[in-house]
Amino acid sequence: MPIVVVASPKGGVGKSTVATQIAGYYAALGHSVLLGDADPQQSSRLWLSLRPDTAAPITPWEVDPDAVGKPPRQGKGEQYVVLDTPGGLDGQRFKEVMKLADKIVVPLQPSVFDIFATRKFLDRLAVHRRIDKMQVGLVGMRVDERTVSADRLREYLDGLEVPVLTNLRDTQNYVYLAAGGLSLFDVAPSRVEKDLEQWQPLGAWLDA
Repeated sequence: MPIVVVASPKGGVGKSTVATQIAGYYAALGHSVLLGDADPQQSSRLWLSLRPDTAAPITPWEVDPDAVGKPPRQGKGEQYVVLDTPGGLDGQRFKEVMKLADKIVVPLQPSVFDIFATRKFLDRLAVHRRIDKMQVGLVGMRVDERTVSADRLREYLDGLEVPVLTNLRDTQNYVYLAAGGLSLFDVAPSRVEKDLEQWQPLGAWLDA
């Protein structure tokens, strides 16, 4: 039962966007998917409540934000689990989540504040006792490749041993889709062609 955790040291970086899109990606492939939300804002849970019956099914995982336990196993066959977490994950919750995670996706925006906070967060992951069994990948969020901030982000990321899975552009597509409980993988590819291209390397990493 692969468990993908979306985590960041800061709030407002797009964790819920990434978590819901990953859940939608797995569901579109026909997998059984659980989506849990340990963030007090409950954005992923709201997204799931808006999801239409005609879309590929995703099952909610009712998570206790104060004591994240193991996800339930439902039905037969392989089950994929996606967990959205609060910004600044620390303490006992950090330890519980790290025990569960097979893959950790860390979104960050191209700002100096995100860069320094993420550096410290990656250092914490590096000293965790299960780091050798976990895969960690970074995703740049709301990246405009033409800007100075994007250049600085690239310079920072080039110095890390953690792989940069992809950079996602700043687009209203995610906003419009979220309002209907949908992901990029639930609509006609022609509507979101550029975004699907950016998701290809992340999808390959998730499937590896």
